[in-house]
Amino acid sequence: MKIAIFTDVFLEVPGGIPSSIQAQKASLEAMGHEVIVFCPGWEYSKTGEGVVKVPSFPKFLSPGGAPLSRGPKTVEAWVLENFPKFADFDIVHVHYEASCSIAGVILARRFRIPLVQTMHGREDMAIAVNVPHPFKTIVGAMLNFLHSRYIRHEIILGRDSYLAPTIARAKMWTLMVNHADAADVVLTPSKHFKDKLKRYGVKKPIEVVSNGVSDEMVKEFDKMAMKKKGTLVRSMSEKEPLKLIWNSRVSNEKRMMPFLEAISLMKRPVELSVYGDGNALRKGEKFVKRHKLNVKFYGRVKHQKILEKMVDEHMGVMASYGFDTQGLTLLEAEATGLPVFFVDPDMKEVVPRFGAVRSGPSPREMAWALDRIKPEKIEEMSTVMLECRREVFQSTQIKRLLEIYKGLISK
Repeated sequence: MKIAIFTDVFLEVPGGIPSSIQAQKASLEAMGHEVIVFCPGWEYSKTGEGVVKVPSFPKFLSPGGAPLSRGPKTVEAWVLENFPKFADFDIVHVHYEASCSIAGVILARRFRIPLVQTMHGREDMAIAVNVPHPFKTIVGAMLNFLHSRYIRHEIILGRDSYLAPTIARAKMWTLMVNHADAADVVLTPSKHFKDKLKRYGVKKPIEVVSNGVSDEMVKEFDKMAMKKKGTLVRSMSEKEPLKLIWNSRVSNEKRMMPFLEAISLMKRPVELSVYGDGNALRKGEKFVKRHKLNVKFYGRVKHQKILEKMVDEHMGVMASYGFDTQGLTLLEAEATGLPVFFVDPDMKEVVPRFGAVRSGPSPREMAWALDRIKPEKIEEMSTVMLECRREVFQSTQIKRLLEIYKGLISK
């Protein structure tokens, strides 16, 4: 099979979406399929290993730190110039809703290639959390308008009391729903996100296919853990502080500041290691310094360094709320036997039961829950996570994805 993947989330920027795409690509290639990823880049050039950087704005970055691709028509023309046999692709798989991804939708339609769209998360919440108050409606309306120029908006949503209480969020739900409906099959990482898309009018088939963790990464971690500790099961002594690791963007939507406030309210000793970058980093560093917290920010580092640190940690942290994501933090935690702490009740669907601790979203509620985790609970939760780990391996999820691809091609 020859597969084209389009994404606006640059593969060289750390995060759950690029990591899941890379793992998906590696698994498909290991099975003999040809995969080419089209994504933004700072250079207009084809690179090795099946990654193609499409024309992008050299001086502009997304909130996640990735370059922004140029308009869909520019990207489409460039792809056709450099890949004149684009019609030879068997599947187009799109992983986002911005310019490069829209170009993927246009090309799939133009050549009547089966189109798969993965909806990773809530763009309405991204606007609500990251855009300053006076500009939310303007930004939401602008993104909605630009999207509608290339993908027809047949479903128009207004404000409601469910998930679109503002004009900005209604505009983004309109964008998401119509983008999903442009595909032949829509994929979501969880049933609760599927249900929300259905409720807002998506008519196309929606399949739940989890993101996956590279099997090679798991083998690498297992070697490190066995060499260092002789076991994969986490444990904690009465004298140790609770060791937490934050392995995701240090951003407003991930709720770094409420979690740091929770750390400042805790009564027990705690150590927090933070890996990643984002729009809440500077504010977080100032808060930690002001409150003299035992928190260390490592910034962006190679994934190997994070795995090495994970060997010694007691719990991973997922403090986001209302984003409908299935973060890399959760997947890697489950794959490596690391218990997790989370606050979003929707995540109960994908977090192994008895492998995690959940609290309410407020700093006081988070602090209360973390203070009451007993050392023996760490070992119990770690054992549960390890029992469930195979479900998040990319080798497990890729079989389901291939069934969907083959079903579309056969039609």
